[in-house]
Amino acid sequence: MESASSIGGTLARFANALNQNGSSLNEFIEKNYLKKWVSDDLYRVMRIRTTFIAAMTRFLTDEGLLNLERVSLSPVTDPLAHDIEHSPTIRYKGQPYKTTHSMIYSKFLACFNPKIKGIFVDSPNIRLEIEDPNGIQRGKYLIDFSQMDIELRRSCRPTLDEYFHQREKVESILRDETETALSFFERLITAAVSEIVEKNADDLKALKVSLDVPETPFPRITRDEAVRLTGTKAFEAPLGDVFKTHFFWITGLMRENYDLIYPYLNKDGSKIPLSDFRSEQIYNYDLCARSRSDEGVWGQPYEVLSGALREWLYEPIVERLIDNKILRTRPQFSREGELLNPEDLDGYGPFLCAAHALTEDGERYFPATYGGGLGVERFLFSVLKGAVVKTVDDVTFFGKNPDSHPIYLF
Repeated sequence: MESASSIGGTLARFANALNQNGSSLNEFIEKNYLKKWVSDDLYRVMRIRTTFIAAMTRFLTDEGLLNLERVSLSPVTDPLAHDIEHSPTIRYKGQPYKTTHSMIYSKFLACFNPKIKGIFVDSPNIRLEIEDPNGIQRGKYLIDFSQMDIELRRSCRPTLDEYFHQREKVESILRDETETALSFFERLITAAVSEIVEKNADDLKALKVSLDVPETPFPRITRDEAVRLTGTKAFEAPLGDVFKTHFFWITGLMRENYDLIYPYLNKDGSKIPLSDFRSEQIYNYDLCARSRSDEGVWGQPYEVLSGALREWLYEPIVERLIDNKILRTRPQFSREGELLNPEDLDGYGPFLCAAHALTEDGERYFPATYGGGLGVERFLFSVLKGAVVKTVDDVTFFGKNPDSHPIYLF
């Protein structure tokens, strides 16, 4: 009852503000929701979305990946490298649970079973993005969105001894695994776009955009090369003048704590400062996508998929959490493997117990994986933006862009 009263009060104040400006709540709902819901434009976008999701699901299933259930609440979620307003928390049975930023930790744990090649899930994501101080509608952001989350076991899992003493061998393995990852996601995108081009030609034409099945491999550039070439750290948009194609990769961005950097730990326990790493030592990747109008004019590129080879050894996993200030102190375990200081680790205690656990053969359960998350609405916006689709709200029924509306009604 208290919650309903609070929502009702907010709506009443919002309606009064609209009335003072010569409008009404009914007019606001009709303009921002009803007309969009019944429009041919959104109908066509949703036809394309349906083809896109079905094609990805078919590809991933045919590749032998297993579908994972959604995890909307957990003691921990992706801490994210970029600023957000806050992490929503819900209490249930006396325990606080965070809403899902991404399912990254759940994906790792689901790949513990060596029989599992990989997993995928159309996952929920709630990220309370900070509003633009100038009130400008930044087209790519949603605070509530869908992401095709994918994680696969890597074919090779170097030991800690190899990590310390066989650097050239490990680097060669990681380069090969990166090529495997990029190839996998390129085949996924190519399969999905091929179905859209085949099944939704009329929809693309009505939305005044053209879309080609991409050639592989996609163009790629490292983050360091991109900065040198464009002269700015905001290089995503300027790279549109470099690559005349729908899709290209940017690799080697210093970002999340679970994205692999190597070499990072030394045998004596010292660490290479994170500020000293070059792109070639950071094994992650962003896929950028862009639209092209039916008149041949290219749109702005936007990042639509972020992924990486992941840290796989317990020791660097812990140190990366420390370096990124996600943990204040290291976990402590007894000789029997019992966690001694769960109160110091926030919600990460159970995750670190799993990462620390040993099989009967004395090996870590924790897998070596690569993966990525592809924002569904972000992808649709990026390849359809043009004369008809202008903002990310235009590819959603219930879009919640941080800059679009004072409050969200549905």
